[in-house]
Amino acid sequence: MALELRQQLKLTQQLIMTPQLQMAIKLLQLSRLELLETIRQEMEENPALEEIPEGSGDDQASEDPEQLPAETEDTPEVTIEEKLPDDIDWSNYIDEYNTPGKVSYESESQEAPRYESFVARKDSLYDHLLWQFLMTKPTKEEENIASLIIGNLNRDGYLLSSVEEISESNQLPEEEIERILKILQTFDPIGVCARNLKECLLIQAEHLDLEETLITDIISGHLPDLERKNYKAICKALKISMEEVVSAVNVIKGMEPRPGREFSEDTAQYINPDIYVYKMDDDFVIMLNDDGMPKLRINSLYKKSIARGKKISGEAEDYIQEKMRSAAWLIKSIHQRQKTIYRAMESILRFQRPFFEKGIAHLKPMVLRDVAQDIGMHESTISRVTTNKYAYTPQGIFELKYFFNSSIRRGGGDTIASASVQEKIRLIIQGENPKKPYSDDKIAQLLKQDNIHIARRTVAKYREMMKVLPSNKRKQI
Repeated sequence: MALELRQQLKLTQQLIMTPQLQMAIKLLQLSRLELLETIRQEMEENPALEEIPEGSGDDQASEDPEQLPAETEDTPEVTIEEKLPDDIDWSNYIDEYNTPGKVSYESESQEAPRYESFVARKDSLYDHLLWQFLMTKPTKEEENIASLIIGNLNRDGYLLSSVEEISESNQLPEEEIERILKILQTFDPIGVCARNLKECLLIQAEHLDLEETLITDIISGHLPDLERKNYKAICKALKISMEEVVSAVNVIKGMEPRPGREFSEDTAQYINPDIYVYKMDDDFVIMLNDDGMPKLRINSLYKKSIARGKKISGEAEDYIQEKMRSAAWLIKSIHQRQKTIYRAMESILRFQRPFFEKGIAHLKPMVLRDVAQDIGMHESTISRVTTNKYAYTPQGIFELKYFFNSSIRRGGGDTIASASVQEKIRLIIQGENPKKPYSDDKIAQLLKQDNIHIARRTVAKYREMMKVLPSNKRKQI
């Protein structure tokens, strides 16, 4: 068999993720805070990109909000071509994408204050306990032991390592560690440095001068029954009345099971909505939130150097072309992101208008496909644009994903959103008798009266999603 080389022409289709398309998809799925961070990082790395100063003549962002929907009607889905000729006319290309575009503002309001500026830095649990121990004027060795013990506390204030482990790993006497531990357990917050929940509650009982009482008996020997609210077993074991048990339990309920909670270092995360929906007269108005969003443009120095056709060395010219291209892509991708969010919110408003007017109970079943078909985009695009995006509505602040719910069939062929069913379950539990809470089966029967047919296990699933305890743990005596 003879071997030979042949040329063959073959036509195939191939999906290529160009850098510009990758940037557009990346910006589309970022949250507002992540987008701001990405813009700041790009401004630091790309000298061709700069922010338009406030009040400058180039700021054309304050356009009529009513013009935005007309502009976005013909906006296609994100399909950006990367190929740019080397002899591109940058003057026309830059002029097209060198303005912030037509975006709508809520109003010319003052910049929102940084709430962290008004909050003093909280002391950590470690600093708070060590400061109290230093007030006892300890020796250097005692201070070292106290530091080791405090360093082994978790965020709730419990000691993770045993006295034996601390002694063995640091070659220190167990008796001395135990003595320092007892001192630390008398400090604020009361109950700190305990090794388990029982010891934590006993320390607090001792602080309240309740030693050798019914309260300490229940904590020492009947904590599992207390957790299950099996008060009858406690009455039988201690041979006391139900009234005495309830009185003791009420005192225990006032104790803190997590003493270190108040020193938690978790910082509050404030939700800054991406879009606002206001009701004006009998209609709703959608406004994008561009407060704090930098308005970008191409650096005038680079723009003029390209426009005048100055001769630049090869490497410098390639560098400028790359940075100019990257800056133009970023500006265009941000415009595309804002328009897509606006169009998605418009579609959600059309489908879920009863929710915006009357509340959660009127939320309709809706899936990503409904919005995708309505605005002519792919489901994956709608999924990206609704993830980690929040909307301010007359009913509160909701993530855009919240409006997409599975449907539950009602009697007569109608459907209802799963979120509406959860809201009905919450209202039923809220109105129940605390002494006789409804079981999951009883809640399912009550829902049937509203023509909602779901199984008991579905009620249990929704109840767990709402973080509501079962009936035996909701019961109050």
